[in-house]
Amino acid sequence: MLDIDEVDNIVDAVFVTLGGKESMATRTHISTLCRRLRIPVNVLDSPNLCTFSLPSTHSDGPLQIGITTSGKGCKLATRIRREIASLLPPNFGSTVERLGTIRRRIWEEDHRSNQALEDHSVVPENEDDDVAAQRPTFNQLVSESDHAAAKTRRIRWLSQICEYWSLRRLASITDADIDAILQSYNTTSQSAASTSTSNTPPLDISILEIRARPQPRIILAGSGPGSPYLLTLATHRAILRATVILADKLVPSAILDLIPRRTPLHIARKFPGNAEAAQNELLTLGLEALQNGHTVLRLKQGDPYIYGRGSEEFAWFEERGYRPIVLPGITSALSAPLFAQVPATSRGVSDQVLVCTGTGRKGKAPEPPVYNESMTVVFLMALHRIGELVGSLVAPSSSSSPTPRQEELQKGGGEDPKFVVHGGGWPEDTPCAVVERASCSDQRVIRSTLQFVVQAVEAEGSRPPGLLVLGKACEILKKRGGARWVVEEGFDGFEGLDDGMGLHGGGGEMTEMFAERAREKGTM
Repeated sequence: MLDIDEVDNIVDAVFVTLGGKESMATRTHISTLCRRLRIPVNVLDSPNLCTFSLPSTHSDGPLQIGITTSGKGCKLATRIRREIASLLPPNFGSTVERLGTIRRRIWEEDHRSNQALEDHSVVPENEDDDVAAQRPTFNQLVSESDHAAAKTRRIRWLSQICEYWSLRRLASITDADIDAILQSYNTTSQSAASTSTSNTPPLDISILEIRARPQPRIILAGSGPGSPYLLTLATHRAILRATVILADKLVPSAILDLIPRRTPLHIARKFPGNAEAAQNELLTLGLEALQNGHTVLRLKQGDPYIYGRGSEEFAWFEERGYRPIVLPGITSALSAPLFAQVPATSRGVSDQVLVCTGTGRKGKAPEPPVYNESMTVVFLMALHRIGELVGSLVAPSSSSSPTPRQEELQKGGGEDPKFVVHGGGWPEDTPCAVVERASCSDQRVIRSTLQFVVQAVEAEGSRPPGLLVLGKACEILKKRGGARWVVEEGFDGFEGLDDGMGLHGGGGEMTEMFAERAREKGTM
């Protein structure tokens, strides 16, 4: 604007935000005019018409970081800025402020020292060399070179720590350390000889290293249904940065392959009859690692809070002074049906989803859900006892309508033993699907009904981890035809998304890509 009094009616910059092809001539004219008048100009989405560009900035107190791609990609500049900022320790602007304080106070101390040297060198005309009030250091030789050496040493030390110390160590410097640094130099500067010869560092580096060392922490994270491509970025980052990893037995090898070779890995030794002992072993190993200052990653299959004992482990570690960080995972309860082309809900067919466990505490069978025609039920940890589970599902429910004979027995005070069986009352022709190793290259889906699914699993064998999906939704997208069961091998859920890295592969390409990125960032 030419009429702004605050800038004396002087145009110091022009921003052009006109859009559309029809405004191209106007933008070009404004840019040409500004260049002729030597006025900086920035034209939206036209880098060739700009004489300056606006960076994507990160501000943290005195710390200012600006990234520009010279108009070639604004989103890319923002991405680069985020990546750089994420590598800095938290609140690093405060560290910059402290280092600036050290530099300023060193300069002030040098100024006072030089002033004192000048005052010391001026002798009044009536000064008597034999006056009794003369200081003991009067005859001590003090030269300008001594103060110059002290100043050089201080500035050199400050420059060296800024150049060679890690950012994490720099961030551990406190206000008390600044006072200690300056006190150290004040003390040594009182003796020129000491100042010029002392090599004692003003800070104990070992103390700073202890401060900069990451605090012990425990992370509970879900690894998703199986494919490395379904890991969350947070869990992948935790895998690369953990110093000890405790993994469930069913975490796929493609996920475990992402763990850096230097990181100790312990896999739960769970088998029938040893589940509690294996769980207690993991908890003990985790606590010992925390007490030794490690970052412990408790890596679980699926989501840590969906039948993963995550809440129990959270409470266990918190009681011992370590509050866990919990990272969610894509639960197989919802993703496995999706990869088997079973919509968990569908209008007119299924309006609710129930997630159940097939194995209760200490191996006991849980009570089966009662039949609901419009419900999809997903059973986790059920295939090893699928026969017992299916038997309880098809057994008559205690809420089923009694037969005339049962009503007669009830009126007479008796009961029909068959009527009080706590079953689910599900029809034997209810569609179901067994989904094993969901999202992995060796995924398998067995489509059947409650009448034949046990026979199908016995005939085809087991391929854990797996789950059972039950309900009419199992036949919305895929039909069995007249077969008792149908087996589908392989996984092509990522087909068509291949971007040259083998998205539909079994995880090898994924592992190499992640490993390469980790090497680039220095985390491997």
